[in-house]
Amino acid sequence: MPRILESIGCPFCGCSCDDIRVTVSDDGNTILEVENACSIGSEIFLNASRTNRITRPRLRQPDGTMREITYEEAIDITARAIIRAKKPLMFGFGSTTSESQAAAARVMELGGGVLDNCASICHGPSLMAVFDNGYPTCTLGEVKNRADVIVYWGANPIHAHPRHMSRYAIYPLGFFTENGHLRRTVIVIDPRKTDTANIADYHLQIKPGRDYELFNAFRMAVQGFEDEIFETVSGIPRQMILEVSTILKQAKFGVIFFGMGLTHTDGRNHNVDIAISLVRDLNSSSKWSIMAMRGHYNVAGPNIVWSWTFGFPYCLDLTRKTHAHMNPGETSSVDLAMRDEVDLFINIGTDAAAHFPIEAVRHLKKNFWICIDPHVSMAAEIADLHIPVGIAGVEVPGIVYRMDNVPIQFRSVISPPDGVLSDEEVLLRIADRLEERTGSRYGIPDSEKAGQNTNGYRSATG
Repeated sequence: MPRILESIGCPFCGCSCDDIRVTVSDDGNTILEVENACSIGSEIFLNASRTNRITRPRLRQPDGTMREITYEEAIDITARAIIRAKKPLMFGFGSTTSESQAAAARVMELGGGVLDNCASICHGPSLMAVFDNGYPTCTLGEVKNRADVIVYWGANPIHAHPRHMSRYAIYPLGFFTENGHLRRTVIVIDPRKTDTANIADYHLQIKPGRDYELFNAFRMAVQGFEDEIFETVSGIPRQMILEVSTILKQAKFGVIFFGMGLTHTDGRNHNVDIAISLVRDLNSSSKWSIMAMRGHYNVAGPNIVWSWTFGFPYCLDLTRKTHAHMNPGETSSVDLAMRDEVDLFINIGTDAAAHFPIEAVRHLKKNFWICIDPHVSMAAEIADLHIPVGIAGVEVPGIVYRMDNVPIQFRSVISPPDGVLSDEEVLLRIADRLEERTGSRYGIPDSEKAGQNTNGYRSATG
């Protein structure tokens, strides 16, 4: 008889919804039905048991074909490649558990390489702004129960976070917001007429790249300098700015949710910096918070795990052995690749081949490319070694960090295919193999990396 599993976490977006109801076949191998999840989340669960999976590691041969090998061989090849590389880079982690992110930290600390995550190409500017200006944030539970004014700035949750508005921000009935959306004011600031903008009470159609000026105008209005605001700022009439700023000041509890429309336009981290300053100004007369709309379900995880491990959230250069070093623009993945400084690339829990600039991919492909991922993505297709793993949140349990940095325990729903390891198991075995080969728990001596040519491990194996 089919089993019904309650309170399952969804491995799709930063909402990390943990109220999913999943029906599993009586043999426990097939997912029959998914309830409460959005359409994308449902497909992640249903496709786990529908698709033909790669269940064994594959190594590219001299003729370009892929040959199946054992996990032990794949782990040994990866460990040897890390030992031989002068500057290995491990990137990704948007779709992995926090346990595997901790294991990856151990691997690259031993290997003396660079450890980076998806924030490097998405919300890295947000983290830089938090360094400068703090982070007056809250939990999504507080938003649901208290918020009466919601601002989406440079974000389109209807497409990117389908249940954000229905579960947390606009439509749910909260403890202090008993009438749901009837008592909430929704403001969208976006240069496009998005589907989210269509349901908003106010849509400020800002000129692209002019966010900083509009934030500054709001700050002037909040601080009482209305007369000094220009007639039009960033394409928005002065009267509209004053009307919206009045709503902001009179809010009982307001939240600014910002997306990559703010972090990847002109200004970048400075846009987030002044957004935080606006929230601080608003807190002098009302209660306000701010939150980044993080993309993948555990993309916030490595930022937190590595912060309490090394003191930095991303772009971690561990080649110095004695301490971690972080400097976006110098130690970030795309910049390293564009300068052709990487001689081994390990892609895990993301698809760098699809998301990096083509020139960066070309440089990375000059050397050995390893992909650790359950699926056959673009990164797996061009990889020299593809190591399949269980699907986190569906076949592999673990901790994930929601977009509000609240940790949530995800459970497994079905078992992975026979013999398939989790990414945590693969990484821990690689770390153990590094220790065995070097005879050290403190990393690979520089002498063992000396003389390595730029062709990395591939040239050594033919």
